[in-house]
Amino acid sequence: MTDEHRVVERAGWAPVRHFAERSVAGLAAVVLAGLAFGTLLLLVRYHWAPLRDLDQSIASSLNDLVAPHPAAVEVLSRITQLGGRTTLFSVTIMMILLLLIRRLPRLAIYLAVTGVGALLLDPSLKALVGRVRPVVADPIAYGQGNSFPSGHTLGATIVYGMLALVILSATRRFRALVITLAAVLIVAVGLTRIALGVHFLSDVLAGWFLGLAWISVTAYAFRVWRREAGHDEHPLAEGLEPEAATDLAPAPAEGRVLPHPWAKGAEILVGWVFTFGLLYVVGYSLTRWTPFASFDDGVPRWLQTFRTARLDDLSWAASKAGDTHAILFVSLIFCPIALALWRQWRPVLFLVLAMIGELTLFLCTAAAVGRPRPPVEQLDGQLPTSSFPSGHIAATMCLWVAIAVICMARVRQWWRWVFAGLAILMPALVAVSRMYRGMHHPSDVLGAALLTACWIGLLYWVIRPNAHATSVTEAAAEASVTKREPVTA
Repeated sequence: MTDEHRVVERAGWAPVRHFAERSVAGLAAVVLAGLAFGTLLLLVRYHWAPLRDLDQSIASSLNDLVAPHPAAVEVLSRITQLGGRTTLFSVTIMMILLLLIRRLPRLAIYLAVTGVGALLLDPSLKALVGRVRPVVADPIAYGQGNSFPSGHTLGATIVYGMLALVILSATRRFRALVITLAAVLIVAVGLTRIALGVHFLSDVLAGWFLGLAWISVTAYAFRVWRREAGHDEHPLAEGLEPEAATDLAPAPAEGRVLPHPWAKGAEILVGWVFTFGLLYVVGYSLTRWTPFASFDDGVPRWLQTFRTARLDDLSWAASKAGDTHAILFVSLIFCPIALALWRQWRPVLFLVLAMIGELTLFLCTAAAVGRPRPPVEQLDGQLPTSSFPSGHIAATMCLWVAIAVICMARVRQWWRWVFAGLAILMPALVAVSRMYRGMHHPSDVLGAALLTACWIGLLYWVIRPNAHATSVTEAAAEASVTKREPVTA
């Protein structure tokens, strides 16, 4: 064999050798994590006494420490929800949807496959081991099913770990922050499971080890898939797919969100004060000047005559569409999708400020006015806030009007009018349900409409959410052009 052939052969094997060298540390991590989990599995399955005694001792000690403090229990319960199946499933589905919108199907498939693995590993291993949950003197939380491994810990490790690997591709300066945040979430969820007395220490350790092993295996498979597709190898610290950095970036082409942020902030603050003042004057007048009191009290009384069990249930569902949880849920769904579609922060900022302003205006005005609720049976019981203005209706109006303002300027198809329809229909449903349930007067609805008109109008004038608005088709075309442009030195 000639020297030239040897050089060519070495060059051909260089990428493979380079990949293998980089994979040694990852392979060692997978093996160690797998061995650690396997060891715990055997020790738990065959009831090794020292481990069992240690687990029970830690569970009892933490229960004695945490149980007497309701505030600590509440904080731990909130943190542990970050590892709940509903939270993790919602976050994963949302991220997959965003990746598909950004035309990154390979990363979306990676998340789907890795997430499905988490769904299958947890129940199958719990059924295999059949370990009961801790028994403590003063239970403060309850878990369903068997104990080993911790499902919350396993799910948090896999979901937040795989999300970090995806997000790393879009960051350079903040990679350490992304890794740290993911690690803190994973560790926090696991520790709360022990502190709440629903899992043993070995359950949580098993969740960490198994989760690390699973995301390591799927990440390795993804890198092999990339190599077979002809992509260059790179350190895992750069993320799973560094070429997707531009597509993963929230708004790479957007300049400053607001040209003069301090001036804009001052304008918003002044507008908030004037809006509050107007709402207070109107609310104060309604509580002391009552030429329309008979009508204002008569409408809830009239609606009360139509009450049936069926309508009570329907009104409850319509009323729930305007409560804090529903409004927050819709906002958390809409904002990431809007950012993925149009790659602009300004409409997201518009919606976020709309909801923050609505909440603060409602709370301050309700506390200052102190208007009593209608003199009828109130199906929702006594609420801590007063009647004027209606918080449910104001939140619904601000949310759907803001969404309509954003979408009507960016959607070119006929179904753009659906958003305008929702901006009318949703507040109307909530308003009727709130009056039917005896919680508000018609003038409270007027106060909500006044709040929405002033606040949304102010934000539209200050923020200009539709400046440089692009449609979905235009944004996709721009993304395609960007991908086709050759990279120049």
